[in-house]
Amino acid sequence: MKNNSISILGCGWLGLPLGKHLNSHQYSVKGSTRTEEKYSLLKQSGILPYSIDISKKETDFTDFLETETLICAFPSKDIEGHKHFISFIERSVVKQVLFISATSVYDPHPSPITESNPTNLSDLALIEQLYLQNPTFNTTLLRFGGLIGPKRNPGNFFKKGRSVKAAKSPINLIHLDDCIHIIHQIILQKCWNTILNACTDSHPSKYEFYGKMTLLTQQRTLHFDNESESPIKIISNKKLKNTLHYSFIHSHLMQLTLANF
Repeated sequence: MKNNSISILGCGWLGLPLGKHLNSHQYSVKGSTRTEEKYSLLKQSGILPYSIDISKKETDFTDFLETETLICAFPSKDIEGHKHFISFIERSVVKQVLFISATSVYDPHPSPITESNPTNLSDLALIEQLYLQNPTFNTTLLRFGGLIGPKRNPGNFFKKGRSVKAAKSPINLIHLDDCIHIIHQIILQKCWNTILNACTDSHPSKYEFYGKMTLLTQQRTLHFDNESESPIKIISNKKLKNTLHYSFIHSHLMQLTLANF
């Protein structure tokens, strides 16, 4: 086992480009997938591929977990599957786990939401605790806002004819470029045993941002339901920026163009 070894559980929209990035920075990367098509793609990308499904109890994770750092970028809400997977981590050489979560674990709140805010009773929040409270490895929770970037152009989020509710609500998003660089900095700076919120500095309303991006992408206007309630939820990224000394690549959402997607 190499000291710079990293295993990524879930090489999808985030995990695959993350694996490529880490591989280009001299990390030895293992990556998991559930499809044969993606298996070949991982191999071509310099990532050692594994066919893994945490929902299948017969899966042996031993070789995949021969690594110091594990990144869980797998969006499964299968609580029992995660418990089974964690039982293997406990018996492995894994020292630290970076669990990719989401700001959906927070309910709306009138004040900016920090990492000290209580979480809701969602399955994701419960799964977070399975990792965070386990004493056999160090866990950092990274809670991303809504993900945007290549193949996730926000100008395509709303189908034609659909009315967008809560038009005045602020949004909490983060671009793939920042996701990857933040994860890399957590690894480089050995930022373990903590919780970090990650979203851009700006929080325009749905009306402002999605209206602009839909017009740029599809040359059409969106229909907004201005009468529906617009709950307030603004995620603070101050702890992340202070802890990692990080400056966002895409800090202002209203400055994004089609070239960013």
